[in-house]
Amino acid sequence: MFDILIYLFENYIHNESEIYVNHADLQRELSKAGFHDDDIFKALRWLDSLSALQESHVKPYLTKVNSTAVRIYTVEEQRKLETECQGFLLFLEQINVLDAPTREMVLDRVMDLDQSSVSLDDLKWVVLMVLFNVPGRENAYAQMEDLIFDEPTGPLH
Repeated sequence: MFDILIYLFENYIHNESEIYVNHADLQRELSKAGFHDDDIFKALRWLDSLSALQESHVKPYLTKVNSTAVRIYTVEEQRKLETECQGFLLFLEQINVLDAPTREMVLDRVMDLDQSSVSLDDLKWVVLMVLFNVPGRENAYAQMEDLIFDEPTGPLH
């Protein structure tokens, strides 16, 4: 399923292609690309849920987050997100790429993935997809894009 999400993001969303594609046409194209119908359905449902998160009445906790609160991960979240991923989310908050509501959106989407654990690279893609879908977060999206696609050159010290 995650491969389909990245495929869709790279081919439709990120390239600013026609985003409002008929689901039936999209399913046919994804089937032709070699993806299984069950995974296609899950990926499209995941994207629909991401779109629904923009509506505050869907997840009221997204609008009632105290900015000074410390995020404690649930046991399920800890199983899915290793310490490295949790640290990366904290780092993104510290550099203002994520705020508390967008962090919660990222966690919501991560927990809905059909994977038992999420790698740091997969987490970065989820963050990018979430930021792309949140109005007013264009600078954060650009910053996240730089973190994903810009490879450091030379010594890091």
